[in-house]
Amino acid sequence: MSNKNTPREVIQEFVDEIAKVRVKVPNTIPIPFRDDKVKGKVRQAYKIPVEYLRFRKDNGRIASDVLTWESSKGNLSETTTFGQATLKRFLELKDPDPTRELMQSLLKEGQDKMAIITVDGFLINGNRRKMAFEKLLDQYPGDERYKYLEVVILPGPGEDEPPTTLLEIEQLENRLQYHTRGEAVYYNFDKALSVKRKVEIGMSIKEQLLDDPDNYNISEADLKRKIKKFEDEYVEPLKCIDRYLDLLKRPGHYNTISEGRTDSEGRWQAFLDYYNIVYKKLIDEKQLIKLGLQEDDAGKIENIAFKIIRKRDGLYTKAHLIMRDIPKLVADVNAKKELYELLKIDLFLPKDETVDDSGNQMEEKSKDLVWGNKNAEKIIWRVKKAYEFLEQKKEQDTPLDLLNAALDKLNHSNMQVASVELGRVEEAMKLTREIQIRANELEHSFYEVKRKTHNLKDKYNKPKAKAKK
Repeated sequence: MSNKNTPREVIQEFVDEIAKVRVKVPNTIPIPFRDDKVKGKVRQAYKIPVEYLRFRKDNGRIASDVLTWESSKGNLSETTTFGQATLKRFLELKDPDPTRELMQSLLKEGQDKMAIITVDGFLINGNRRKMAFEKLLDQYPGDERYKYLEVVILPGPGEDEPPTTLLEIEQLENRLQYHTRGEAVYYNFDKALSVKRKVEIGMSIKEQLLDDPDNYNISEADLKRKIKKFEDEYVEPLKCIDRYLDLLKRPGHYNTISEGRTDSEGRWQAFLDYYNIVYKKLIDEKQLIKLGLQEDDAGKIENIAFKIIRKRDGLYTKAHLIMRDIPKLVADVNAKKELYELLKIDLFLPKDETVDDSGNQMEEKSKDLVWGNKNAEKIIWRVKKAYEFLEQKKEQDTPLDLLNAALDKLNHSNMQVASVELGRVEEAMKLTREIQIRANELEHSFYEVKRKTHNLKDKYNKPKAKAKK
C-alpha cells in the first residue's frame, strides 16, 4: 500500500486533454478539500465534455465489484477503454433505482452540484452523474444540457500548491459522503470495504468519523463509543467475511457476499449479525462458560455458521435470523448436537462438480449454488431439528427464567445510553417507562400471590378452638 503522503500519479496525456477542452464557469461554494471551507477558499470551476471525464476504480460505491474483479482476473486498469466500460457496468448494476431517480432529476433540473476531479480527469464524486449524462445523451443525441459536466479540479504537479495526495483523495471522498445528504449513499458492505481501504492508506476510524458534522465538538468518551459502534458495524464484520472467503480459498471474491442493496442473495446482514451476536461471545471466556462451551468449540461454531450463511436460502428462517439465535441454539444440548452434525459437511466440491457442461471452471457464485443444492437436505434438516429442540425448551421456560433473561438484557454491556441516536431518545424513554410499569405490575402480582399464600398458611396453621362441653 502506498504511503499516505504520496502524491497521486497523474497521466500527463490526460492532463493536457483536460486543459484544452475545459471552459471556466462561475463557482461560489468551497469544496471540503484541505482547509478550503475554513478559509472560505472557492476554487475555479470548469465545464468539461463528459467523454473526457473518467470513472475512478477506487470509488467506494463499487468497492466490492472492483476487488472481486481484481481477485479473480487481475488488475483492472481505469486508464483503458475496457476498464472504463467495466467500471460503468459496475455502477449501472449497483443501484439502479437511485440512478433512475438521478436521471429524472437531471432531466428536470440539470446539474445542481459541482463534481470534483483529479487534474487528469478522474472523478472523485460525480461518477453516477457522468453515467447518467451518457445515458441521457443516448436518449437525446446532441442535447447540449447533457454534453458537459461542471467540475472543480484538484491541484496537480507544478501548481502553486502541493499536488493532491492519495490520503487527501480518501479524506475528500469521506467528507463528501458525510456532507452530502439525500443522495444515494454507499451500501454498507461497500462502505465497509471503503473504510478498510482508507485505514490501509493511513486514515484512522477516528479521522473518518470526525468528518461527520454530527460529531463536531463531541466529547472524547462519546467519540470512543462511536468508534466502537462503527467498528462493530463495518470493520469487524468485514474481518469475518475475509475469514470466510479465506476458508473457501477465494480471498477477495466479495461478489459472493453481496452485489448491492438490491441483491436478494446478499449475505452482508448475516455476517453483521454473526459478528455482533455470535463471534463476540466466542472470544469472551465468560460468555463461553455461560453457553456451556469450551475454547475449541469456537472454531466449530464458526464453521457451522459459515455453512449456514453459505447455504443462505431455504432454511428454517433467514440466515441472519439464525445467526441471532445461534447462542440460544448451542446453549441447548440437543439443539447443539444437531448443529454439530453440520461439521461433517465438506466445504469443497469434487473437481468434476466445479466445471460446467463445456468443461470450464465455474464462477464462485455458481459453486455456492451447486454446493447449497447438494447439501440442502442435510443443512435444512439439522437446522430445523435444532429449532424444534429450542421451541420445546421455550415452552418449558418458567416466569423466573423469563425474568432472569430480561434482567440480563437490561444489564447487557451494549446498554449504553449515550449510544442512542438523539432522534430516538424519546422512544427509548417511552420504552423505559413501559418497562417500569410492567415491572411494577408483576411485582404487585407476585406480592398478591405471596399474600394469599401467607393467608392460606395462617388459615390452616391457626390452632383450632376447643369445642365447648
